[in-house]
Amino acid sequence: MCAASPHSLSSCRLGNGKGGGSRPEGRRDMSDIVPPEVRPKPAVPAKPPNVGAPSPSSPFPPQGLGVGGGGISAPPPSAIPVPTGSHGPIHGGSHSVGHGIGHSVSHAGSHTAPHSGGHSHSGSHSSSGGSTLLGYIGIDTIIEQMRKKTMKTGFDFNIMVVGHSGLGKSTLVNTLFKSQVSRRSAGWARDEKIPKTVEIKAVSHVIEEGGVKMKLTVVDTPGFGDQINNDNCWEPISKYINEQYEKFLKEEVNITRKKRIPDTRVHCCLYFISPTGHSLRQLDTEFMKRLSHSVNIIPVIAKADTLTIEERQEFKQRVRKELEMSGIEFYPQKEFDDDMEDKSDNDKIREAMPFAVVGSDKEYQVNGKRVLGRKTAWGIVEVENPNHCEFAQLRDFLIRSHLQDLKEVTHNIHYETYRAKRLNENGGLHPISSAETQESNL
Repeated sequence: MCAASPHSLSSCRLGNGKGGGSRPEGRRDMSDIVPPEVRPKPAVPAKPPNVGAPSPSSPFPPQGLGVGGGGISAPPPSAIPVPTGSHGPIHGGSHSVGHGIGHSVSHAGSHTAPHSGGHSHSGSHSSSGGSTLLGYIGIDTIIEQMRKKTMKTGFDFNIMVVGHSGLGKSTLVNTLFKSQVSRRSAGWARDEKIPKTVEIKAVSHVIEEGGVKMKLTVVDTPGFGDQINNDNCWEPISKYINEQYEKFLKEEVNITRKKRIPDTRVHCCLYFISPTGHSLRQLDTEFMKRLSHSVNIIPVIAKADTLTIEERQEFKQRVRKELEMSGIEFYPQKEFDDDMEDKSDNDKIREAMPFAVVGSDKEYQVNGKRVLGRKTAWGIVEVENPNHCEFAQLRDFLIRSHLQDLKEVTHNIHYETYRAKRLNENGGLHPISSAETQESNL
């Protein structure tokens, strides 16, 4: 006699009274013992002939049963119950599709999609483009989180202007940011003449637009090459740039670092070229060659309203050719293009450089509108009019499209080059204090 236990039920011999003998007294039928939820499932019926086969181009079965020429409408995905298991044969795949009419169809794949008359996908379907999520997670909110944090803390941007005296360096910076940010002092009046720069001076301002705060530092340099003897006249500027790298490095290698290291590194250097219409001076070429590997140099042609349109185009082509022949790399450098989209955008910028600009912080009335411009005997040169000069292109490039990239190239390329050089000079490691050694031994 077989014991009535879940492990021995399969080995008990059950009689049904038909050719197998009568059931012995005291022995009950399997249906009397096995609860309904664990009884063997009936065989899955064959696929009805009226269910269309899935098309080769679609990995999913048709949505309706095709009754009376019309399909049965599928409930929304949220209303489809998810089965706890598949009841039917699986043919060499892990993507099973269950239908509400009791069939199951198998497809090769990696996700399970329950169907009830229609089809609904769920699971993690792997493809070359990534994984399809079951529902909304919120990964896309990282951009909003970064925006909020940046709006709270603000960010730094440091710009240096270099060039001959009288080329309008300070005026152009004021025009770029539409405020008196260059060498402004207490009680500064807008109509007052900007004094001549006699030494390297950094002036910082916090400007705000749309809730975003930016600490802007303008590094104004004295007239470059104004002396009788201009030998090594770029050295004070190069020294200043390296001093800012050194300050950042010392803060970075400290045992106890600040939560946010003050960033005084020069992110961009606007080099002003005199509008001679002929060629670059040897001093211009030498300066850009010396500093192009330690700072982002952007050459601009100053006071472009002194040139005709034809003269301006010829001068720009001549300058680009001379820079290329001298091996001077100005920003954006070709080797720093991340992908084909960046390369396409930067190629257009490189073809337009150097930008021929006009700076002015004075407003005039033109066609009923107040515009920034320079008034001449034959009319007003509008600073932001692309038909008059290329100031708008420079502003869009410098502030609206490449400002963050200027900071990243400064940190990842120029600063890292200086940092590696300095650490190698110190034997590769910064000296470790005794207190730090004791802490590491604990």
